Amino acid sequence: MKRIFQIFGGGLGWSLGGPIGAILGVAFGNIVHDFVGSSEASASNAQATGYPSDFHLALLVLAARVIKADGTVAQSELDFVRAQFTSMFGKERSNESFKVFKKIVDQPIPLTKVCAQINSFTNHSTRLQLIHFLFKLGLADGHLHENEVAEIKRIAQHLRINPYDFASIMAMFQKNTDASWAFKVIEVGADATEQEVKKAYRKMALKYHPDRTLDAGPDAQAASKETFLNVQKAYEHICKNKGWN
Repeated sequence: MKRIFQIFGGGLGWSLGGPIGAILGVAFGNIVHDFVGSSEASASNAQATGYPSDFHLALLVLAARVIKADGTVAQSELDFVRAQFTSMFGKERSNESFKVFKKIVDQPIPLTKVCAQINSFTNHSTRLQLIHFLFKLGLADGHLHENEVAEIKRIAQHLRINPYDFASIMAMFQKNTDASWAFKVIEVGADATEQEVKKAYRKMALKYHPDRTLDAGPDAQAASKETFLNVQKAYEHICKNKGWN
């Protein structure tokens, strides 16, 4: 247990129990001897940064499901996971996390139980950010494959994400392939009036506002800022094409 806190800092809580805790137990049991010992000082520094380790570990586990969706684990996908966690959690911590992730990938992930645990301890806005991340993961090799979309959709259903929100997030990654992507992002039809579009935009801006992920910590907030920006871009795209001021 001490090893877990040295690696992930003091932000651990609910992820140490339940099915996610069991998965981590196997992962740490397999790799504990591979780690170079971390000092107590580095553990204290990790705690001081306030990183939300439960959010971090939920990403690791769900990412393992998606990365295996096509039956193979591409190096490009592994590289993306490493790069993504470096940007979110810092180089040193992400390197150690990546070692854990590779061990998680080798394990079966009981999706229903894992998602039930996540649902019990996170709000809807935080779970939306998990789905957004998983789509980014699916595009790591430049293509969003059908089996990856199907797996992310399955995860979204278990995380109680409704079909409209799922389609909204997916549309954020279809700017080059779907002419109606902007309308889907803000959840309106292409024939919506200016007032309907404005109303929908305000609603979506509230839904994806970073303040809604305050309880999940700065990492979830950083992710929500990206989705919030996508909503703004969708609205601006519609207004420009419609000739609205």
